[in-house]
Amino acid sequence: MAALPHPKPILAITMGDPAGIGPEIIVMALQMPKVWRVCRPLIIGSRPMLQQTIQALRASAMVVSVDGHDESMAKQAFRRGHLPVFDPFSKPVRSIRLGRVSAKAGEMAVTCIQSAVRLTQAGCVNGMVTAPINKEAMHLAGYHYPGHTEMLADLTNAKESGMMIMGGPLKIVFTTTHLALRDVAEALTVQKIVKGIRLAHFGLKQLFGVKKPRIAVAGFNPHAGENGLFGDEEKRLILPAIKRAKAQGISCSGPHPADTMFAKALTGAFDGLVALYHDQGLIPLKTVAFGHCVNITVGLPILRTSVDHGTAFDIAGKGIADPTSLVDAIVMAAQLTPNFSSMRQQTVKMYKY
Repeated sequence: MAALPHPKPILAITMGDPAGIGPEIIVMALQMPKVWRVCRPLIIGSRPMLQQTIQALRASAMVVSVDGHDESMAKQAFRRGHLPVFDPFSKPVRSIRLGRVSAKAGEMAVTCIQSAVRLTQAGCVNGMVTAPINKEAMHLAGYHYPGHTEMLADLTNAKESGMMIMGGPLKIVFTTTHLALRDVAEALTVQKIVKGIRLAHFGLKQLFGVKKPRIAVAGFNPHAGENGLFGDEEKRLILPAIKRAKAQGISCSGPHPADTMFAKALTGAFDGLVALYHDQGLIPLKTVAFGHCVNITVGLPILRTSVDHGTAFDIAGKGIADPTSLVDAIVMAAQLTPNFSSMRQQTVKMYKY
């Protein structure tokens, strides 16, 4: 197949949980000129539901099916004012109750993700951007993943992957993510911390072009343990992990007291950070860049970015959701496409959906 001659990448945008704000933030985002300036967006979702969303929002947009049988039609679909849609469902789906958890909605969300992965792996699209899913709905549908990251790793057979979230000058990789705080200490291992450091190094170097990333690793306890006074995780786990990562040629330091590490990063002292649990990294990140954070899955054989928020069932269908994070995720995916394509040495094939 010939390489795509068009300079703008095609990005698959998954609908997310249809009972949440995913469909409406997608419709809103695709009204914005900046999205069309950087990419050709292809929505993976239910055409009838997206049409209903357009009507509910009174948006000026037209759904255009992209099904692969007419290549010229697919080319014509990518223009502002259109909503190019690849509908992966064998039967039209119309009835989903907004704001409610259901197995049906969870199944739809997973189907969209699976389709986007297949299209990206086949080289039909350059990368994927995901709208939020609801984990309870996904579990009700029989998919027992902790979240998007683990599902994507399974679907792509990735050996080592993880979540990097960036906002403003901060780029943070998480050692653990969705765990009860009381379970974090037991879940931490030297291997997991080394993996976080390695993924931060890999992501910064290969995706962002940082030649020798400076990575800071947070301590687990107050004041990074105060030499064992407040806990032994620093001496027992974090220091050995840093030593092992350094032996692999990675420039990393720590454990740093978390209450000062993020402030130093804002001044440019570090290129990337490793947080040990969810809120340790996300509280400072969202304090400086709330609504503008982007989730990047590092280590996958495909490019994937995502919004930094959930399904917001409480406001679904009200037309007041903010599409900013989705727009940022789309723009980031478009910006990362050249580096990612070079990294993977992949030729993007002429699209045939």
